[in-house]
Amino acid sequence: MKANCFQCQFFKVTWDPQTPRACVAYGFKTKQIPSVVVKQSSGMECLKFVPKIESRRMQ
Repeated sequence: MKANCFQCQFFKVTWDPQTPRACVAYGFKTKQIPSVVVKQSSGMECLKFVPKIESRRMQ
């Protein structure tokens, strides 16, 4: 299954324009989508994907 970082609880947006996206689970910041970096560097899909829990405030 391909991970969608935007739906993962470990995905964060940073204030750094050079590296605007981050993966807290793997501990890195990047310009690309983190799951793409994981796939390029390891050859495997992201194994740390955890879906975000929807907040009742948003409903």
